[in-house]
Amino acid sequence: MTRISALFVFSVAFLTGCATYTTPGGGISIPAITEGDIGLALAREPAAQFPAHLIVARVQAPGYLSYSNRGYGDGGYSVITTRDIETDEDFARIGAMPGIASVGPLSRVLLPTQLNTTRDLRTAAAQLRADVVLVYTLDTSFRTETLQIGPLQTVSLGFFPNKEAHVTATCAAAFIDVRTGYVYGVAEATSTEEQRSNFWNTQAAIEDARVAAEREALSAALTEVEKAWATIVAQHAASATASTSP
Repeated sequence: MTRISALFVFSVAFLTGCATYTTPGGGISIPAITEGDIGLALAREPAAQFPAHLIVARVQAPGYLSYSNRGYGDGGYSVITTRDIETDEDFARIGAMPGIASVGPLSRVLLPTQLNTTRDLRTAAAQLRADVVLVYTLDTSFRTETLQIGPLQTVSLGFFPNKEAHVTATCAAAFIDVRTGYVYGVAEATSTEEQRSNFWNTQAAIEDARVAAEREALSAALTEVEKAWATIVAQHAASATASTSP
């Protein structure tokens, strides 16, 4: 099926009142929203104090929307400030990592409405006396053997009978120094939910597949986050402590 044909079918389904599902908004490239050019990036130095106060922020594409959440802010990206796939256990895992003094979410109360670079996140985190921001994003796609469905596309339920359906979610994360913007390290993980697309006959069925894929991707990414943080602490905690000693 061509892209034009697919768009035509989606439009007809919408106009004729068929039950539909709209895919969630996309993720965001974290490197694309870090500030400065290559020279400035190389000139940045780590300045976090250890044990570190960590703020966690989920970022998505501008205008992000799903059945369970909506992004906050305009500009280069949006911030998700309400949990949907995240759990208390996730924050407990992060808080239990070595070299962590405290962990907490980023509140929209501290954020400007215009979001352009990670400096906006760092400024908000600084008001909470944070040392490091853990920024992460989820990019989710839907496909069958014959069609790729992108972000914010409306799909007629039951449009793909007897085909294998896939929901793939990738979670990417980065540790960023609040004071300088220095990137300490990154982590990433991907998960795919597979099922026959004739099961996608209700919004709830597709949404369950989406949530399951994103939940698994986040959980797997947290394992990589733990590994990355252990390396960061080993490399930077001793030097940071020595630099602040009298």
